[in-house]
Amino acid sequence: MAQLQAVPCEKMSLYQEFVDRGMLAQVTDPERVRDLLDNQKITFYIGFDPTADSLHIGHFIQMKVMAHMQRAGHRPIAIFGGGTAMIGDPSGKNDMRRMMTKEEIAANIDNFKKQMGKFIDTSEGKAVFVNNGDWLLDLNYVDFLREVGPHFTVNRMLGAECYKSRMETGLTFLEFNYMIMQAYDFYRLNQDYGCILETGGDDQWSNIIAGVELIRRKTGKEAFGLTFKLLLTSEGKKMGKTEKGALWLDPEKVSPYEFFQYWRNIDDADVISCMKMLTFMELSEIAEYEKLEGAQLNTAKERLAWEVTNLIHGKEEADKALSAAKAVFAAGGMAENMPTTTLTDADFTDGTILVSDMLVRAKLAPSKAEAKRLISGGGIFVGDTKAEGFTASVQADEIPEDGLIVRKGKKTFHRFIKA
Repeated sequence: MAQLQAVPCEKMSLYQEFVDRGMLAQVTDPERVRDLLDNQKITFYIGFDPTADSLHIGHFIQMKVMAHMQRAGHRPIAIFGGGTAMIGDPSGKNDMRRMMTKEEIAANIDNFKKQMGKFIDTSEGKAVFVNNGDWLLDLNYVDFLREVGPHFTVNRMLGAECYKSRMETGLTFLEFNYMIMQAYDFYRLNQDYGCILETGGDDQWSNIIAGVELIRRKTGKEAFGLTFKLLLTSEGKKMGKTEKGALWLDPEKVSPYEFFQYWRNIDDADVISCMKMLTFMELSEIAEYEKLEGAQLNTAKERLAWEVTNLIHGKEEADKALSAAKAVFAAGGMAENMPTTTLTDADFTDGTILVSDMLVRAKLAPSKAEAKRLISGGGIFVGDTKAEGFTASVQADEIPEDGLIVRKGKKTFHRFIKA
């Protein structure tokens, strides 16, 4: 992964750049926060609950914000939720999150730190990584309630969107504590590090406001909140979901080629907004891509895919993915860098393998039943030939030395080679 701060960016108002890139969502005091971002050097924080073993593209938006602000001279704090992950944030969830063990959480935090350390400069105190479990897990519950509880009213908490949306499906008392814990995080960072700004995705607005108010009520000091838009399609749906789940930043979970292809294949209506939110391309250059229409937008998609893959996986992987994509879209082109599955003798029965088994083997389908559904729907091509029927098969000696390409739908390509 490449360090985000290494990418050059023109000098301008940081606050205005967030606005012009369409990233800014809500802010507690626009004029004051604009002044803080543009004219002062402050400490701010963003929280990351380690609910999985890898960061995903949704986290990347927040890391890009951290990089923008760090390059402007501000000091970021990344909180890893060793304590809050024990509870689970109800924001944006219809059901309670799976409760994880301390061991799972600790392992996930280690992975997060390794991944984020490649993006954010932590040398010479330029950034701070902390674990809120260091203070939350040792709190005396009664003492904590006496210290923080009087500053919150149940009526107001239930009016927060993160709780209100769960009232019909059920909100556990466990989750009800989450807002108070996140607010306490902000208070602790304010006391320990002089942190005066919390940022996050727009689904965190209620939690952020709670922290701002807790600091004001307990200390009389100013604190501020700023949220950024979630990565949504033009239809308002969350981006970053693949057939395998989230669009992970870990190359072992989503290969650089698959990552590249995701952005290469997004809808035309989403290209420019993704360029603004996910890359460090100059806005003036993005404006030129905004003039493109129809098939010309493929050029913009390739540029977007390369830029984001470069930031996450580095230039070498971005170049390889671009080369592979061009080879695939060139009629009949081969692509050594596309996802590849090696078939051994054990995969064949009397020298034959069913296409449905190939799909499952390559994880192009989660099950044999789904593989058959894809074939019956006419969405599977072996080479240039549509797979017909559940008994569609491939002979071992039909697989070329440089591989056999199987295509699912219009956009997913996979190479099979014989060991």
